[in-house]
Amino acid sequence: MRLLRLALRSLRREWHLPELRTLAASLTLAVVALGVVSTLATRMERGMLANAAELIGGDLGVTSPQPLPAEYVEQAKEQGLSTTHGASFPSVAFAHEQSQLLDVQASDASYPLRGKLELRHPQKGDYVGHGPATGEVYLDHRALVALNLKPGDNVQLGGRELRIAAELVRQPDGGELFALAPRAIMSLADAEQSGLLGTGSRARHRLLVSGDPGPVSRWRSWVQAQTLPQGAELITPEQTQERMRSAFDRASAFLRLTALLSALLAGVAIALAAQRYARRKTNEVALLRAIGTPRRRVLGLLLGTLAALAIPASLLGIVLSLGIAQAAWSFASTLFTSVPVDLPLGPAFASAAMGVAVLAGFALPPLTRLAEVPPVAVFRDSMTSKVRRFDALYLIPIVVALLLIWSQSGSARMAGILAVSLVGVAAVAALLAAVLLWTARRVAPGAHPALRLGLAALARRRGMSLLQATALSLGLVALLLLAIVAPALLEGWRRELPADTPNWFVLNLQDDQRAPFEQALSGIGSQQLNMLPLAVGKLTAINGKPIDQLQFKDERAKDWSDRQLRLSWADDLPPSNQVVAGTWSGAHPAQPEVSIDTMWRDMFALKVGDTMSFSVGEGTIDARVGSIRQVDWSSFRVNFFLLLDLAHASNLPHTWIASFYVPRGHAQDMAKLSRDFGNLSLIDVDALLDRVREIVDRVSHAVRWVLGFSLLAGALVLAAALAASAAERRHEAALLRTLGARRTQLRAAAACEFALLGLVAGLTAAVGAAGTGWWMGRAVFHIEGFVPPIGPLVLSALAAAVVVMLLGLAGTRKVTRTSPMRLLREG
Repeated sequence: MRLLRLALRSLRREWHLPELRTLAASLTLAVVALGVVSTLATRMERGMLANAAELIGGDLGVTSPQPLPAEYVEQAKEQGLSTTHGASFPSVAFAHEQSQLLDVQASDASYPLRGKLELRHPQKGDYVGHGPATGEVYLDHRALVALNLKPGDNVQLGGRELRIAAELVRQPDGGELFALAPRAIMSLADAEQSGLLGTGSRARHRLLVSGDPGPVSRWRSWVQAQTLPQGAELITPEQTQERMRSAFDRASAFLRLTALLSALLAGVAIALAAQRYARRKTNEVALLRAIGTPRRRVLGLLLGTLAALAIPASLLGIVLSLGIAQAAWSFASTLFTSVPVDLPLGPAFASAAMGVAVLAGFALPPLTRLAEVPPVAVFRDSMTSKVRRFDALYLIPIVVALLLIWSQSGSARMAGILAVSLVGVAAVAALLAAVLLWTARRVAPGAHPALRLGLAALARRRGMSLLQATALSLGLVALLLLAIVAPALLEGWRRELPADTPNWFVLNLQDDQRAPFEQALSGIGSQQLNMLPLAVGKLTAINGKPIDQLQFKDERAKDWSDRQLRLSWADDLPPSNQVVAGTWSGAHPAQPEVSIDTMWRDMFALKVGDTMSFSVGEGTIDARVGSIRQVDWSSFRVNFFLLLDLAHASNLPHTWIASFYVPRGHAQDMAKLSRDFGNLSLIDVDALLDRVREIVDRVSHAVRWVLGFSLLAGALVLAAALAASAAERRHEAALLRTLGARRTQLRAAAACEFALLGLVAGLTAAVGAAGTGWWMGRAVFHIEGFVPPIGPLVLSALAAAVVVMLLGLAGTRKVTRTSPMRLLREG
């Protein structure tokens, strides 16, 4: 207790010192910056997850080929969850002596639980509704055009005469983001009474639930503990269709990246402030040791003072970060239509813990050494410079930094790239600074007086100059990644979905229909036609062993081995594919070969050289795995998990699948195309494209919000780095002014010193940001052909030199205006 009182007394006595205030401000602002960014990023990620929930119409669900047992609903109601029942199936509608195959969804009145069911009526206009009432049905525009109907007319579906209550504009769709036929929603009661859901139907039943995260999580755990009915699957927002999941994964990666870089900025600022505080305590500790204070007591006093400072500063940072995050969210929340409104407290407290951990990591080693300063050091400064060759405590900041990267990134690949990149930036910055100091000793004697003084100042503080250059480089590379590279990555993502991205797919195209179909498409202005053959088969063996006798670690493998597989072949590698192992087979391989997607490689533990046997039609084909491909599923081109070689597969029974772009406003033409080629399934993916583009726009806005708060941490790094040598600079200025140096000379020398320091840091950061951005663009975000914006990065490097120079001049302005006598007395 007495030690605590002494620590508080020491803190109160030292509070007027700029070093201690700088440390407190650094820790508080670091917690605020990191807390605000982490809280916003957490909320925005929840917002993205909520948007994913809108795609399936609920927070969670189960789909099954037969009705689910009643206990699933009873368990959900026990948890206080809302539920909705539904079923989807194909059926034919009749009207005006015409028929049309429809993708029908039957739902109850509570559908949807999440998201919006957007409808249109000539009298009501556009509005949001729920499942149709008994005797009513909603048809989408394609169905209305194909059957020549409008809202208010009647249509026969499932043997019942139903009134078209509204046009279906958009719906949450259970993760099935495009349909094989025009869509319809009818009442679940009508579907049951008409026998559409009876024994032998092709219906797939669905139960969706929604509620608070806790009960939803508990119901999910309960479902996963049950033995699901045969063919049943869990529907989750994370398991949306492949192309949509890719968009959400990229969005989360961008948000994690911004939070991580802000955390690293805060860590650099705290480290600089902590080191400066530890150095200031050297003389005081030597005096305490000289008057007989034991080492343990000295160390306890130092740690107590640091804790007395850190705890209130961290608490203040938590309060400020939560307040600012809540205020910011009142604006940023408009980016999302449905997000949790609760304020997450975890990120703010985690940020405070990270700040204190970094503070302890960088302050403990020098403070521990201070406790061992011999008493004679009060008379001989040289004794304080003796350090150990190795101190295990210096591993603490390294471990903290690695844990910080891992916890904030959520991705081993992203964490590894950032860690390697930052280590490289630090090494290059230290090397360039060392070269600058070596050059300074040789250039300074013959240089301009102001430049000579600036170079001499850098050379005198060799260790401090290296530290400042490294810290500034790390801070600037994080800022450049946030301010320049991240927006460029987003723009690259946006360019992947140009206006003419394929928005239609067609299935079941026959060989003799290819030419007339292509001619019909050209007549309506279609572009970007991409066509590949499609054969249906089944995987029968791997490396000669029957598939039903093999055991796989991946749970998906069993499900995929039971499915019918879609196979294709091509002479050349498709545009949205990249070979990552092996070689593309070419036109005439010596033996049948198959190229597999990376998901199949991981799922079945395959490698180049393995053999796979397929049953296709009445024959079989044994193919060697010749290559493994990385498929860009976000390209909206025709892609396959399995591609056979052309020479050995072209004679297999097959149809064709194609993707193409048709400008909006051609609904009548597409309906006529569907009637002229009655056997084809035309799939409209415009709604899916709109959703992906919407995600890109939302993430762009989110990154801007996060960037605004990250700049605070960046400014803190600059201030802390430049203030690290403030005490030494004051003494030097006092001495030079005493010897007759003019104020303008000192300011010119300081400008040269800070400009050189800023130029080294800026150039290193620009190169590091460009390399890191290029690496991440390809390895994390899979944006092909991404090139970092070199011009803006070079301009930013030059601007960094100017900013560092101006901040340095601002920091030394008070020194140059103070009388030499007063400075010497303070020294």
